[in-house]
Amino acid sequence: MKVLGISTSPRENSNSDMLLRQVLSGASSAGAEAEYLRLCKFNISPCSACGACYATGECPIQDDFAVVLAKILAADRIVFATPIFFMSVCSQAKILIDRCQCLWATKYILKRPIVGPREISRLAMVIAVGGKKGGKAFDCIRLMMKYYLDTIDTGYFANLFISNADEAGKIADNPEAMQEALQLGKDLALATGPVPQKPIDLELVG
Repeated sequence: MKVLGISTSPRENSNSDMLLRQVLSGASSAGAEAEYLRLCKFNISPCSACGACYATGECPIQDDFAVVLAKILAADRIVFATPIFFMSVCSQAKILIDRCQCLWATKYILKRPIVGPREISRLAMVIAVGGKKGGKAFDCIRLMMKYYLDTIDTGYFANLFISNADEAGKIADNPEAMQEALQLGKDLALATGPVPQKPIDLELVG
């Protein structure tokens, strides 16, 4: 069981990053092989909308996206962590999502498989943290990640959304959030059976 955690926050020791590490710790305690990836360490350019992937299924831009993509496709479980910027994912996260247009083209235009057959279903969970105290801060995340995960042939297992947590590292003082992250990591690693029709949706106040 390979679990890939993708931290997209530009800020070190951010709240979303700390929760991601906790999820990975939970997955490791359940016997999974967990890998942490900090996206800011990779050089990934925005999608140029060149359309080349519609013919080949591959992105022609030469940068670190190919390295990250290989890890995404090899993973059995993906944990995607982002801060909320203007009611959406941060720019680093959006660049990665947009570059996966080549997978969309592979799947829907070229009608080729994204990943080979597996004994277990690929599953993912999403962590998002914002400073807003409530309302509709996570609506865009839910919709965007639903379609992104569907494109990369990964079932939507769970959300862990935290509001009112803007100061870096604040989440460490929230034992409920940290414990929920740990448990969701275990649950994600141990999940069996068909892909859930709806993800677990846990929203807490930081």
